[in-house]
Parts: sequence; structure tokens; C-alpha cells
Amino acid sequence: MASSVRKYFKNSGPGDQATQERRRGKEMAYRLLVRRIWTPPVKDLCCPTFCGSPSIPSPLYASSSSLPSRSLSVTSRHNVSFSVQDNEDFMERVINSSLPVLVDFHAQWCGPCKILGPRLEKAVAKQQGRVAMAKVDIDEHTDLAIEYGVSAVPMVIAMRGGNVIDQFVGIKDEEQLDLFVSKLIGQ
Repeated sequence: MASSVRKYFKNSGPGDQATQERRRGKEMAYRLLVRRIWTPPVKDLCCPTFCGSPSIPSPLYASSSSLPSRSLSVTSRHNVSFSVQDNEDFMERVINSSLPVLVDFHAQWCGPCKILGPRLEKAVAKQQGRVAMAKVDIDEHTDLAIEYGVSAVPMVIAMRGGNVIDQFVGIKDEEQLDLFVSKLIGQ
């Protein structure tokens, strides 16, 4: 079936603008469907390092006598930036968050997104854990982009308690972003 769908998209003629838009929509829906069917949720993946099960041979479980002794220093960082994995993850980490959340709708191919992303992360880091930042790739999470009315990227939505507080589209400088974040946390 997958090959017949691909042949349909590959062999269709250029058509008019509306036909091309429908084709792109069908292609996006197909990619989303395939991704949801074949990609396991992150919570179902298990690594022996984190699950505590040394049943899988790993160099991490080598005997302590064969490894040199090292001390690790652990520093506390307020890293509250994450990429949304799926709708369930968005619901859990954004909608039900106890912290205010900046939602950065972006795309890999978007030049301005690549400029705004690090600026947003810097503004969030300045708040030292009082606000979180969720990154949503619109090509991977088309349904979320549609649900929140994303018509251009980059688009940033400020949410608190599951409600949209404010939003903007495009690039802002660091001072404007600091003011936007401060408004979100109520300073």
C-alpha cells in the first residue's frame, strides 16, 4: 500500500495550486500516520542505565576493579527546555505543567527559527527554573500546529495553567524576549 501511495504522489502531474496543496496535505498526513504507527513512544523505551537492570551486557556494568576510580562533580543547571515528542507528551509537560511554558513552534528549514531558538533558550535560562520552554517542530507535529493556529514560523506561545497568555510571530531581540518572559511569570 505504501508504494502505491508514493507512486500516486510521484506520478501525479503538476496540477493547479489547490491540487498541489491537497497533495502536500495528503503527504503530510501520510508521514504523520506512518510515524505514529512505527515510532514507539519515548516512555516505552528502556535503557539499562536508567532502568537499573543490568541484564544487558554493558561497559557501564563492568566490575569496579577493572575501571579507574574517578569522581564526578555534579552541578545544578536549570535546564527546563525540551522537545515535544507527541500529543500525550505535550499534554503532560505543557498543558499540565505547574510552571509557565513558552512553546516555540519552529521548523528545521526555517532560518529565522534558528536565530530565535538560542535567544529564547537564553531568556528562559535567565529565569533560573521559573519558566519552561517546549520546542515543537511543525513538520513532525502538524496536528499541534493546526490546533494552535500556527500559520507562520517562528511562532511562540506563552502558556500558564494550560491557557494561552500571549503569543508572537517572528524574531525578537533579547531585550524584547526578556520582557515577554517576565510578563509570563508575572514580574
